[in-house]
Amino acid sequence: MNFLFGKYCQTQLGLKRLPNLLRNLILAGIMACLLAIVGISQSWNLAFSLLNMCLISAIMALGVNIQWGYAGLFNAGVMGFAALGGLAAVLISVDPVRAAWAAGGQGLLFGLVIGVFTTCSAIFAWRRLSNSGSKRYWITILLLVVGFATMRFFTDPATLAIEAVDAARSGYLGGLGMPIMFSWIIGGLLAACVAWIIGKISLGLRSDYLAIATLGISEIIIYFLKFEDWLTRGVKNVNGLPRPVPYEIDLQNEAWFQQVTSTLDVSVVDASSLLVKACYTGIFLAVLLAVIWFSETALRAPWGRMMRAIRDNETAATAMGKNVQKQHLQVFVLGSAVIGIAGAMLVTLDGQFTPTSYQPLRFTFLIWVMVIIGGSGNNWGAVLGGFVIWFFWIEAEPVGLWLITFLTSGMEPTSWLRLHLIENAAHTRLITMGMVLLLTLRFAPRGLIPETKR
Repeated sequence: MNFLFGKYCQTQLGLKRLPNLLRNLILAGIMACLLAIVGISQSWNLAFSLLNMCLISAIMALGVNIQWGYAGLFNAGVMGFAALGGLAAVLISVDPVRAAWAAGGQGLLFGLVIGVFTTCSAIFAWRRLSNSGSKRYWITILLLVVGFATMRFFTDPATLAIEAVDAARSGYLGGLGMPIMFSWIIGGLLAACVAWIIGKISLGLRSDYLAIATLGISEIIIYFLKFEDWLTRGVKNVNGLPRPVPYEIDLQNEAWFQQVTSTLDVSVVDASSLLVKACYTGIFLAVLLAVIWFSETALRAPWGRMMRAIRDNETAATAMGKNVQKQHLQVFVLGSAVIGIAGAMLVTLDGQFTPTSYQPLRFTFLIWVMVIIGGSGNNWGAVLGGFVIWFFWIEAEPVGLWLITFLTSGMEPTSWLRLHLIENAAHTRLITMGMVLLLTLRFAPRGLIPETKR
């Protein structure tokens, strides 16, 4: 009877999985306590800022986990897809610059049409002349050269005219002037379209060549955004993007808000900043939960089992009649779309688009560390990894400065060693990342929340 009761508890009540559930809850509780400690010891505004960036990092880590954890695809071009999401935020939310469109918009559009026509013609000629030997190469090259030269004949003067329109404040075409939250969807679609093109070219390559290809194409995207001023203002940045939440100054001028802060005996400035960050938190949390729901649903569906089978043994999956390259393309596009959504959300939070900020250390290495630390193949592990890594990435510097100051408190205030260590306290974040990664790989090689075998 006791044996039957025990089996009933395990199967019907799910108690067999209780240790894993408890571990996950404990890890989430520890992360919440760390954020609370920041709020109590430093400021709640900083804690909510950290929380918002952790949420965006978790969404970006989910995108990489879809590609690597589901299908084993090594994408080293994370920052390129994040930048495309940021570009979408500019193109959707910024008001159009009428003078720039009048100066060179028509010529630019005509040149882009010629570029699209040239590309389609070259692809058509390449396919139709498959049995023509060297003639195939010469005709395709001729079409590309002539088409590219014709395109530049129209686009070069148009871009110069656009960039000359009030260069100090605009010098670009602007956007559509729509609510910025629409750009999150467009950012995902834009990243998905570019990922489809990249995937058609490079997914047939071996994993190491795929990593090199995605990294190279990502750098091309970044350089394009940096130097095409007519589109993104380049290194001059696009500032003052609209918000999906109220502005602090508007809240401070509201009578009801002043009354509430007076009743609670808190500063109006601090309360307005905290409320704005809390609004961002609610929106980002809703997006994160939606992405997790779709990811978990797909993972538990037959499609998810098929992707894991392809990841574990491509040869066996091919023998079973599965189109491995087609499925790889599908999952590569889905993961890139999630990264693009996170990139648009990041620019929305910052309120500006800065192409020079898309560095590999920030959007590629860190995101991969999040997935590895959290647990490759586990969506909840990717979320936890996003929280843990971003928290330590930000807090390592102030904690490191406090630790160095404490350890060198016995030295002379003018000691060269003490001054040198304090000046270089910012580098403790790199040491912290290395230590976190090494300790996790040593004691939890499958991640803090490892993949559950189904």
